[in-house]
Amino acid sequence: MATYKKRGGKNKSAQQAPEQDSVTAEVFTTLDTSAGRAEAWVARYQNYILTGIGAIVVIVLAYLAYMSFVLKPLNEESTNAMAQAQSYFKQGMQDPTVQDSLFVLALEGDGVAPGFVEIIENYGRSDAGQLATYNAGMISLQQGDFDQAIAYLDNFSTADPLLGALALGGIGDAFTELNQLEDALGYYQKAASFAENNLTTPRFLLKGAQVALAVDKNSVALDLLENLKENYASAPEASKVAVLSAQAKN
Repeated sequence: MATYKKRGGKNKSAQQAPEQDSVTAEVFTTLDTSAGRAEAWVARYQNYILTGIGAIVVIVLAYLAYMSFVLKPLNEESTNAMAQAQSYFKQGMQDPTVQDSLFVLALEGDGVAPGFVEIIENYGRSDAGQLATYNAGMISLQQGDFDQAIAYLDNFSTADPLLGALALGGIGDAFTELNQLEDALGYYQKAASFAENNLTTPRFLLKGAQVALAVDKNSVALDLLENLKENYASAPEASKVAVLSAQAKN
């Protein structure tokens, strides 16, 4: 039986081609429109854009210039100026028999080399100025000038984890001596968590627990003692956990 092809039938791909051309044209038209708008926006705000870029460049260059021509020489100059005061401070820490006189020289200078107080006044922004602030705070703590110790140590800023923890702990010690135990507890907790390590963390966990017991915050004391027991069992401070925990529970 013969078969015949139906006349008038259109090829499917031939139908799709105009549709695809239409969609493609629409896409390019949209892209052209968007590009035109972007160009118009850039043209409209060109002065603001260039001003912003220029400001950023100026800020970056100013920062680099400050680091190279101001801060670096300042650090070198202040470090050299503080060498003698730092030597007095270290000697005083090592020899308690002459500590008082050496600490006075470290703080006030010896008539030739400046002391920490002068270093702080002249080079407070430098690394050496910040170290002088820490040292002055610790000397004030040793001398019993607790308010002054807090003032110095509170102004001390460092990225060094040990010094940062010791400074916070020093403030806690000063508040303890002033019988401001709530404040002391807060600083001991900050010092313990500032940079967890086997040197400073056990010390301030223990001090924090002792102060917490003194202000009847037994649950806080138990948390600090549990941390000390679990994470720093080999530290000398851990030997006091059992007795203090018993006190906190009773």
